[in-house]
Amino acid sequence: MSLAALFVFLIVSALQLADRYLDLARKRGSQSEEQIKLRLEIKQLLQEANQLSTPSTFAQAAKLKRLAAAKEKELAKIQEQNTKETQSLYDKYRKILLVAKVLIHALLVLWFWSTPVTTVPRHLLQPFGKMFSWKGVDSATGHIVVGILPWMFLTSRVSKLLCEKFGFVLLRP
Repeated sequence: MSLAALFVFLIVSALQLADRYLDLARKRGSQSEEQIKLRLEIKQLLQEANQLSTPSTFAQAAKLKRLAAAKEKELAKIQEQNTKETQSLYDKYRKILLVAKVLIHALLVLWFWSTPVTTVPRHLLQPFGKMFSWKGVDSATGHIVVGILPWMFLTSRVSKLLCEKFGFVLLRP
């Protein structure tokens, strides 16, 4: 396998990994200190209210539950506002990444358009050899010559699959 094929694979894999990282970061979200503090206060208020379960302390328990409900509403508002802000930020990053992908793919196609990316023995691509061949067969070796477009299609599928299967190892929080 040639260095050009490896180079294209690494570039396409890096773009797929960046896309996967952006998706995971968006799904995971972030919690501010204020949100964590409110969650702890709500948990503490509900625990205190549950401890006051006797009839004589019912009014105090109800007051604590109402206070916890008010804090939950406040937390929901903060989360909604935070979600809108982060969603717009991730949308901007996604657009930038899309533009970078298009430019890099276009540059790779222009760079390798007239030259084969790699040559592969016939027996490895037996049923699909003609699909991947660029200008037929290398006359010196008898190997199938693979062009940039089929190679980019193949590497994008493989790198996407690898990012889905093993992305959690590389993209730990």
